[in-house]
Amino acid sequence: MAAASPSDSDGSRAESREASSKWLDAHYDPVANIHTFSACLALADLHGDGEYKLVVGDLGPGGRQPHLKVLKGPTVLTESPLPALPAAAVTFLMEQHEPRTPALALASGPCVYVYKNLRPYFKFTLPQLPPNSLEQDLWNQAKQDQIDHLTLKEMLEGIREKAEVPLSVQSLRFLQLELSEMEAFVNQHKSKAIKRQTVITTMTILKKNLADEDAVSCLVLGTENKELLVLDPEAFTILAKMSLPGVPVFLEVSGQFDVEFRLAAACRNGNIYILRRDSRRPKYCIELSAQPVGLVRVHKVLVVGSTEDSLHGFTHKGKRLWTVPMPAAILTMNLLEQRSRGLQAVMAGLANGEVRIYHDKALLNVIRAPDAVTSLCFGRYGREDNTLVMTTRGGGLMIKILKRTAVFVEGGGEVGPPPAQATKLSVPRKTRLYVDQTLREREAGTAMHRTFQTDLYLLRLRAARAYVQALESSLSPVSATAREPLKLHAVVPLLVPGLDYPLETFVESLSDKGISDIIKVLVLREGQSAPLLSAHINMPVSEGLAAA
Repeated sequence: MAAASPSDSDGSRAESREASSKWLDAHYDPVANIHTFSACLALADLHGDGEYKLVVGDLGPGGRQPHLKVLKGPTVLTESPLPALPAAAVTFLMEQHEPRTPALALASGPCVYVYKNLRPYFKFTLPQLPPNSLEQDLWNQAKQDQIDHLTLKEMLEGIREKAEVPLSVQSLRFLQLELSEMEAFVNQHKSKAIKRQTVITTMTILKKNLADEDAVSCLVLGTENKELLVLDPEAFTILAKMSLPGVPVFLEVSGQFDVEFRLAAACRNGNIYILRRDSRRPKYCIELSAQPVGLVRVHKVLVVGSTEDSLHGFTHKGKRLWTVPMPAAILTMNLLEQRSRGLQAVMAGLANGEVRIYHDKALLNVIRAPDAVTSLCFGRYGREDNTLVMTTRGGGLMIKILKRTAVFVEGGGEVGPPPAQATKLSVPRKTRLYVDQTLREREAGTAMHRTFQTDLYLLRLRAARAYVQALESSLSPVSATAREPLKLHAVVPLLVPGLDYPLETFVESLSDKGISDIIKVLVLREGQSAPLLSAHINMPVSEGLAAA
């Protein structure tokens, strides 16, 4: 019989891995040219035909060509350029009218672009902020030719370093120019009004009045101005505004806006703030020891990934429940929800190419990708309910489908024996004394145990007798009542070499609580056991020890 070739053995190993895996490889394109992160991925039935599409806010290679892409399977249906880098993409229902087609909201710069049926529907822009008064005065002086561009540059640099209100985009662009270009920039923009505009850093959705899956939802925006805004889904007016001590980068919400809701915001200052419906300020604060890289809510637990390569579980009141270390840095996180089995878990994409799935701190599954995964999205795609979409650092696109027979069990991610099993223990060699002692314990084990128990009972009996005798003769430093003073008796032996004269000391009372210390000082000559002087002195213990 001919020997099997290496290619046949590799193919058989690949087939065995595929058979033992819980996932089916539906599609992999290493040159799909998709560069994004988890917040800019969304799955939704955009046309109401039951065919779910993938919405991607693509940053472009190097973040220079942002686009909005909609994919059906591996095919790109539409692609439109964006004026600024996308911050988040979500789908939500705006109204109860039929047909119930979800809208797409894409946050980019200071605007939220809303699409219905993949057509532009509405554009919401963040309200402008009041400009810096000193900056406004400087541009007014430049408008009247009272100062030149060099003086304007020096004054604006001083304001940027010291002022609490940041400069406008116009002033920041002016400070980035070369000296030869500044005069033309001033002549072009000095007649324009100063505007200060913030940008959106994160976005999510909050159910308005019902907890149903197809209920109307509000948009929740986090801004660079350390604020959270809740928008009305129909009129796009600001329903609520909340302030934060830091700039929010990740948001997680639960509940309904009209009833009761909780909002968790992970900020750049390394803290997570919890807000409720009637609070304009955070109610609870979770202080992290490192910067957060992801925030996912699993039932009532907030799972946070940090730059310390670990996952942490917290309650909504800030109590730490558990911590799980990761073998590599965490690049992205998202929620895996298998509704047919009622399972919610956390997916974490690591820098070593692994995607780890955890339920609380139990590892359920490990997926190994050919490149580091930068974004994750799980849900219905096409007509498959449980589909995992991943994009890689090099711009690749991976689509996996969870098998209908797959069941996640704790410890399912570990294949084979644990690594600690292969570690050799440094056990010392058995000596003759050890062997003899072992044989003696085997032969006389019962007698040794009885002897130990007898000695233990005798020790307890003697301790009890000594305690009773001390109580009867009042020798014990135990005060029966609060009014009686507690007397402490300490013996301090002093070893003084070559001492030929007696030691005399004066007394002081110890404390204001009626506790007096009697210290017996024994002065010994070096090499002798009989004391030269034995004196009882009343003085504080600290002074007695210092004198010693």
